[in-house]
Amino acid sequence: MAGSDPQDTGGWGLPSADRRVVRLSLVGALPVGKREKRHTACGAREGFAERVWAPGRRRGPLFRGRRCGGPMMLQDMPVPHVDSEPSASSARTYDPAAMREHYRAAGFDEADLADDPFRQFTRWFEDAVGSGLFEPNAMVVSTADAAGRPSSRTVLMKSFDERGFVFYTNYGSRKGRELGENPQVALLFPWHPIARQVIVTGTAQRTGRDETAAYFRTRPHGSQLGAWASTQSAVVGSRAELDRSYEELANRYPPGEQVPVPPEWGGFRVVPEAVEFWQGRENRLHDRLRYVRLPGAEGWRVERLYP
Repeated sequence: MAGSDPQDTGGWGLPSADRRVVRLSLVGALPVGKREKRHTACGAREGFAERVWAPGRRRGPLFRGRRCGGPMMLQDMPVPHVDSEPSASSARTYDPAAMREHYRAAGFDEADLADDPFRQFTRWFEDAVGSGLFEPNAMVVSTADAAGRPSSRTVLMKSFDERGFVFYTNYGSRKGRELGENPQVALLFPWHPIARQVIVTGTAQRTGRDETAAYFRTRPHGSQLGAWASTQSAVVGSRAELDRSYEELANRYPPGEQVPVPPEWGGFRVVPEAVEFWQGRENRLHDRLRYVRLPGAEGWRVERLYP
């Protein structure tokens, strides 16, 4: 997005008088601003970002368990054992009905909320990034075709501001076609390790070509080629066929040569009608606070939902 590099955001606030877009990198959000603080994640595994941005302000304990100069990292979390070849006698070991976690007692009250869902999302996104979550900008996008048949997939949010949440895709993909038929959409940010979820419902609008091109230029060279090589959601004969397509493009556009934006590739901005913030609580009595856009006016009402 033109003029929206992280260095230009000036922080994470979203004042209405000065729109600021939060841009995300491949390894997470690393804005540069007055409130920025960084620390080295202890025991970081190969392939993870060496430095993890932590918000300058905490809103209470997010984790139970080992800390090492920072929040609990993913490699510290218990992983259930699964046999590579489970037998009938071992099947009951993995009874999903017996799998459960007990959430923290700390709550989430109406008094804790920001004035609008975008500022509230910024707070929680800061916490998710600072916790060391892998790809905190990953979200489940759920769409439906004209007949109401639903589909879901995980994509990466690439920016958000008071206008909405943006992701990019091939417009000929299943989600692109379905959003063309039916713009109603739902987003889910599943931040399970910190017992939080954010659910956004609204309508999707295509981003402008200038905005799309500005973002496309920030993608790694290989990802730009991949956008051309893949006819997303179409049937492909084999992996070899996909790899050949990529190699042909790599020969045509070697590193350093500008790759044009594919004509059927671009962004969607999800304009929220409602945004729910879900906080896990003990005894499954979770906190659910939802912002609902007021009809015909600027503003939001907040309502609490039964868990």
